[in-house]
Amino acid sequence: MTICKKATVALLSVVLSFSAFALNLEQAMDSLSQAKAQGVVGEQADGYLGVVKNEGNATEIAQLINQARKAQYQKVSAESNVPLSEVEKKAGSKAQEKTPAGQYIKQQGQWLKK
Repeated sequence: MTICKKATVALLSVVLSFSAFALNLEQAMDSLSQAKAQGVVGEQADGYLGVVKNEGNATEIAQLINQARKAQYQKVSAESNVPLSEVEKKAGSKAQEKTPAGQYIKQQGQWLKK
């Protein structure tokens, strides 16, 4: 019985420690330039970030920033009476154009170094 309790406490400690490392949106935004420069995230044609290499906080950074982007795209869509898909596509095109050489963009399903 004590082994079971110890295992439960250890597992709970591990789970709680993961939440301590969770990023918030501000931290994700601060980490974005470095993540792009390291080649772990890149710009997709749909206006959202994608994970190039699943290393470090790449997935979490992409998820948090994509949530914020989607909210902004929805706002622009509603205010301009333009379908969300068009707003996303235009934003994706602009983001890929602005991506500096050496960083990744996704075109036709493939990650390419610009």
